[in-house]
Amino acid sequence: MQDILFDFIAKYISLTEEEKNAILSLDLFHSVKKGTILLKEGQQSKDSYFVLKGCIRIYYIIDGEEKTTAFYTEMDVLTPPCVISKTPSEYYISCIEDTILTVSNSDMEVEVNSKFPKFEIMCRILAEELLAKKQIDFDEFKNSSPEQRYLNLLQKRPDLIQRVQQHQLASYLGIKPQSLSRLRARILDKNKE
Repeated sequence: MQDILFDFIAKYISLTEEEKNAILSLDLFHSVKKGTILLKEGQQSKDSYFVLKGCIRIYYIIDGEEKTTAFYTEMDVLTPPCVISKTPSEYYISCIEDTILTVSNSDMEVEVNSKFPKFEIMCRILAEELLAKKQIDFDEFKNSSPEQRYLNLLQKRPDLIQRVQQHQLASYLGIKPQSLSRLRARILDKNKE
């Protein structure tokens, strides 16, 4: 798993053996079972996540119903807003598959960044990329119909269709599970014509 992490980092900066050893000494790698809740609403956290293998999701519970807002899979990074704002989380993060993550916290990051300043540069570049991607995804979501959202998902993240339960996928698309079934059938019928 460390090779996956180092390959990812190599897209941004080159690492010396000393820097690799410093990362490995932090005990970042965690195997987490499907169904594990990493963060609960109301809980405070300092943890950031990098998904090496598996899938995690973010969801809110509104009027007793789960509302999924995001899925994070291989090579995705997640720092919950509550980590930055130092306030209780407004949502849940759970593993929907057995997952291997790196888990870091702000204290670790300060320590590594002070020893190796280029990590701070990498984190800034990564943060800018993630922010731009989130804005594009949000704009695309807000300006599309449920059918277009589903087609975009099929195009950009087809693996989610097989990995995620239908009710979670429907919630993510902003529709009811029955509507998702009808939408899939309609798209299948169009493709048969």
